[in-house]
Amino acid sequence: MEPDVSERKPKLLITGGLGFVGSQLVRQLVAQDQYEVHPVERYVTGRYANLGRTVETHFVDLRDANSVRTVLKRVQPDVVVHMAAISPVSYSYEHPQEVIENNLMGTVNLAESCRELIPSFKHFVYAGTTEEYGATPERPAKETSRCIPNSPYSISKYAGSKYLEYMHLAYDFPATIIRCTNTYGRTNDTHFFIEKIVTQMIANPKGEVMMGDDEAIREFMYIDDHVGAYLSVLSQREKSIGEIFNFSTGKPLTLNEVIKLAARLTHFEGELAKHSIPKRPLDITDHSLNSDKARETLGWSANVPLETGLKKTIAFWRQKLGRPAG
Repeated sequence: MEPDVSERKPKLLITGGLGFVGSQLVRQLVAQDQYEVHPVERYVTGRYANLGRTVETHFVDLRDANSVRTVLKRVQPDVVVHMAAISPVSYSYEHPQEVIENNLMGTVNLAESCRELIPSFKHFVYAGTTEEYGATPERPAKETSRCIPNSPYSISKYAGSKYLEYMHLAYDFPATIIRCTNTYGRTNDTHFFIEKIVTQMIANPKGEVMMGDDEAIREFMYIDDHVGAYLSVLSQREKSIGEIFNFSTGKPLTLNEVIKLAARLTHFEGELAKHSIPKRPLDITDHSLNSDKARETLGWSANVPLETGLKKTIAFWRQKLGRPAG
């Protein structure tokens, strides 16, 4: 006999649960034991769930509306955290159709299926991105700033945000949009800025580091603070539904300042090859965000200083690359 809904733990379905942020969030949610957690992933040959086998992973391509409906009918989640996306901006310039189809239509299929199939659905948390603000001159960007997305990736994510806003207005769909600043602390991927820089410095401490423009302004948030942003939204549903929240450190720096700090912490003595990586079309020079709303409404703040997060990241990659500190 099925347990009464009021007696069971709420079910949370998370897309992108094997990804960088998603896998960390799943571990936190499982440890807290407040939800029955159901990760959803698109099957990729050779990639398997690595979550300690404590949760069942559902494999589905979000572009396939029928497959999405099948999984939602089976799981009947109370809450969905939608993090799955093709996210490298550089990749989106060469594969715009693939990125827009995955990111936008995947969001539409998932949200519409929740609305149609789950009468008591409670919360849809969407992983937006700071890239949605794009070329806006309003910096640090607030949630009310004009969005001028300037890449196929940012367009796909902004379109997803606007679709969810429409659903909230039309059907009172319980959506929350999260826009987090650049996050670091990856353990498998060196494609992104922090990991790309520190691994080069660790691997060849007297060599050359390939880099682009070092005067661009960015904020870098450690993975623990990013996960904390999701937990703060999930734990304060009534304050979050219908809202957009920025999450950032509030401490923008030029990339040159970040690189100098990384060089000091890695004891790098080589050459910084500036402008050795081509610029993206319409690249943004200032990514700074204002996260006052998250702090005032949710009580969230970034707690890990950049130097502390960099030390953790460097220590991990030293061990992984077999390059202990001298």
